[in-house]
Amino acid sequence: MAQAVDALRHGWPIKVGDAPVLLPVETALDRASRSDHLLISAARAETLKLTNQRPAADGHSPVLMRAADTLDLGSALPVADPALDPVNPLKGPFLAEPLEWLAAASTALELARIAGILPAFLVDPDPAGEPVTLIQADLAAWSDPANLTIATRAHLPIATEEEAEIIVFRAPGDMREHVALVLGARSLGTDPLVRLHSECLTGDIFGSLKCDCGPQLDAALAAMSAEAAKGGWGVLLYMRQEGRGIGLVNKLRAYRLQDEGFDTLDANRRLGLPEEARDFPLAARMLDLMGVGEIRLMTNNLEKVVALEDAGVKVIERVPHELPANPHNTRYLATKRDRAGHLLR
Repeated sequence: MAQAVDALRHGWPIKVGDAPVLLPVETALDRASRSDHLLISAARAETLKLTNQRPAADGHSPVLMRAADTLDLGSALPVADPALDPVNPLKGPFLAEPLEWLAAASTALELARIAGILPAFLVDPDPAGEPVTLIQADLAAWSDPANLTIATRAHLPIATEEEAEIIVFRAPGDMREHVALVLGARSLGTDPLVRLHSECLTGDIFGSLKCDCGPQLDAALAAMSAEAAKGGWGVLLYMRQEGRGIGLVNKLRAYRLQDEGFDTLDANRRLGLPEEARDFPLAARMLDLMGVGEIRLMTNNLEKVVALEDAGVKVIERVPHELPANPHNTRYLATKRDRAGHLLR
């Protein structure tokens, strides 16, 4: 898995099981490669209006399409990247074909998401190059939360709480390092106030007004510090899952699409990426490694509650976590409420 993700970021081909060789359209180094078949997501195929492609409930599912003319990487990229649609409005014609290696294709699109690149591949390109090979089971093994272990821990006084401890978690083959920040002194019989916070560079660091991530982070730390002052404690789980799991580059691509009028979920879909790709069971594994089995969870997202409880963490209370809107994130918050099922309180 680690080699395959690295290969995609470097523009090298991969091969999943007995499926054809796949060359990532966005990053491929051999610009002479050509093919008349392209693997893309169902959502992107829907955007391209393939005449025999039905709209898919799961936009991240794979579609094998054949082009009327052979595609090189220069002509394949506008098919893959919706940001190029305004300057490349005419594409095709294309025809969706039966996909006999569906599971391998799904694995390839998921690998693209993990690598943070556009989910589009030339299929069996010429020249192909020597591919990095893997099997479908490698993805499941790599994704297993049981791989996560505690790497180290240290005392870390922070602005809101001098008595804080930082715990770092990592898994073999995964360059992401997740963090737990424990505020206050852990005490038996006291259930911690817990917040799952997914990394947001733009909001957490630069104070972006397009989302509510930065204010949510600050408010969660302040609430946990207040708990510590009363003899309780809190745990902030900082998950390295930028952009709901699609990565920083693709998140910013989605921002460009939002500027064109698409909401958060539709922007992800036009990129051919999942609307929600965060791995909440990883948070359950972090809590388990810390010996925390019952929590009070700060969230308005019921998916987090369900995911944690399904993974064995008992959520004894859901604590609402809502921040005021600003003129730049009103639509974003409305989308979370109206389309993603987030609660108001």
